[in-house]
Amino acid sequence: MEKLTNRERFMRVMEYQPVDRVPNWEAGVWGQTVDRWQTEGLDPNELTWDWFTGEDEFGFDPREFIPVNYGMVPCFEPVVLEETERYIVAKNAGGIVTKALKDGTAHGTRASMDQYLRFPVENPEDFRELKKRYMAAGSRYPACWRELMLPGWRRRNHVLVLGRNCSTLGFYWRAREWMGTENVSFAWYDHPSLMHEMMEFIADFTIEVSRPILSETDIDYVFLNEDMAMKSGPLLGPDTYRRFILPHMKRLVTFLKGHGTRYVVVDSDGNTEPLIPLLLEAGIDGLWPLERAAQDTDPIMLRRKYGRDLRLWGAVDKRELAKGPRAIDEHLSGLVPLIEEGGFVPTVDHTVPPDVSLANFRYYLRRKADLLRGRF
Repeated sequence: MEKLTNRERFMRVMEYQPVDRVPNWEAGVWGQTVDRWQTEGLDPNELTWDWFTGEDEFGFDPREFIPVNYGMVPCFEPVVLEETERYIVAKNAGGIVTKALKDGTAHGTRASMDQYLRFPVENPEDFRELKKRYMAAGSRYPACWRELMLPGWRRRNHVLVLGRNCSTLGFYWRAREWMGTENVSFAWYDHPSLMHEMMEFIADFTIEVSRPILSETDIDYVFLNEDMAMKSGPLLGPDTYRRFILPHMKRLVTFLKGHGTRYVVVDSDGNTEPLIPLLLEAGIDGLWPLERAAQDTDPIMLRRKYGRDLRLWGAVDKRELAKGPRAIDEHLSGLVPLIEEGGFVPTVDHTVPPDVSLANFRYYLRRKADLLRGRF
C-alpha cells in the first residue's frame, strides 16, 4: 500500500479501512520518569516532552491541537496559604485549596496526590458568581488565528484537534473541579436544580466557545475530558448520568458533529463500562485510555460487546512495561486482533510511571512499531 498522510491514516483506521500502519501516539510521562531516564542516558533537552503533538526522538506522529481557552477568564489568583518543610497549602488558579507534599516532586509532577481541602462552589450562589469567569467572549483564541493559522488548518495533512489536552472539559470533570468528588456525589440528590443548571451551562459554554473555530474549519476530533470512574466502576450511576448529563451531552455532540467535527472521543480513567451505552446513545465515537488496572476494561471484550460503534484508544497496560521484554511481547500480542480489525489506536493507558526503565520503554516502542504495521 502507498504511504498515507497522517490524516488519511487516522481516518482510515477510524473507519476500519486498510492502512499502511496505525497512528503512533502516546500521552506522556511523569516528571519522576524524566529524572530516571536522564540517569539512564536520555538527554531531556533533545525532547519536547509534549507527546500529544509528536516526538521525533520516539517516532510519534504529529497532531495539532488548536489552543482554545475553555477555562476561567480571569482565573483565581494563586496564593500560598501555609508552607512548611514538608508541605504547601495553597489556592490554585481554579480556586481549589490543596495540601501538597513537597517530597518527591519532579518537573511539576507530584509523587502523591494532593489533599483537597476546599472548592470554589459550595452552594448555588457560589456557582452563579463563578459563571462570571466563563463568559464565552474574550481572549480565548490565538492572536490573529484567522490570518496566521486558519490557512494551514484548511490545507492540512495532519490530524487537527479542537483544544489542548485536558482543556475541552466534559460535564463530570468540570463539576468535580468546581465542587469536589464527595460534594458532587451528594449534590445529584441534595441539589438537583443546581446540578441541572450546571450541566446546561457546561454545554452552552462549550458550544459558544467552540463556535468561532468551527465556523471557519472542520476538525478531525475533539477530546471531552471526563475522568468519571475509578477501578471498580463509575463515580455516578447510569440513572444519574441519564437524568443530568445525557441530554446535554447529546446536544453538545450534535453541535460539534453538525459543525464539521468528525469524531468525538471521551477521556476517562477507570471502569466506565456501565456508562458506555449512554455515551454511544449521545453519539460518542471512542473511548480513551482504557485503563487496564480497572475492571471490565479488556479491549477485546469491549469490542465484542459494543462492536464497531465504539472506537478504542489506549489499552496498553503501563504495569507490563516495567516487567521487561517477555511481558511486553506477551501483552502486545493480545492486541493483534484489534489492529487487524481497525478502529483501534494503541497507547499506554496513562502517562508512563517511573518504574518503567528507558530500555524497557524503547523496547516497547520497537515492538509497538511492528504491531502498528501488522508485523507482530
